[in-house]
Amino acid sequence: MFDDRLWAPWRSAYLSILSEDDKDRDDKVCVFCAVEEKPDEAVYVVRRSHNTFIILNIYPYNNGHLMVIPYQHTSALGELSPEIRLEMINEAELAIRALKTAMNPDGFNVGMNLGQAAGAGIDKHLHFHIVPRWSGDTNFMPVLGQTKVLSEGLDQTLAKLAAAYQTLEG
Repeated sequence: MFDDRLWAPWRSAYLSILSEDDKDRDDKVCVFCAVEEKPDEAVYVVRRSHNTFIILNIYPYNNGHLMVIPYQHTSALGELSPEIRLEMINEAELAIRALKTAMNPDGFNVGMNLGQAAGAGIDKHLHFHIVPRWSGDTNFMPVLGQTKVLSEGLDQTLAKLAAAYQTLEG
């Protein structure tokens, strides 16, 4: 009855973040660390700060799903300096304001999954998730079809957020 495939061509950007040389290395470069050296638009970086960057999650739970990521590669929150931890919180707060401006959600889920057992897909490089939520944003597709449907492409969301950040930064 249902086709098992839903097409999301923007996800191919994720696969191209690492160069072929990186993919063959024994020590496997972290995908978040590899983002640091790529053009922002190619890997959906929304904003860069001194110690952190914000990126659209290319496997989003909802439209506008952002991640605040420290440049420092660590899986332990305690290994970050107080300065970096504070910047992560401040950037998360600014991201929430930008999402409110750009997308007008009804609420947010904000948090970290520390460790694979806690649900971290990339458990070696900690990061905050900021997921905008709308009343009634769960429908039959994830419940019955085990598939999430997004109403907007990542390029559109990136453009909306860029405009929102410009508005907020005056």
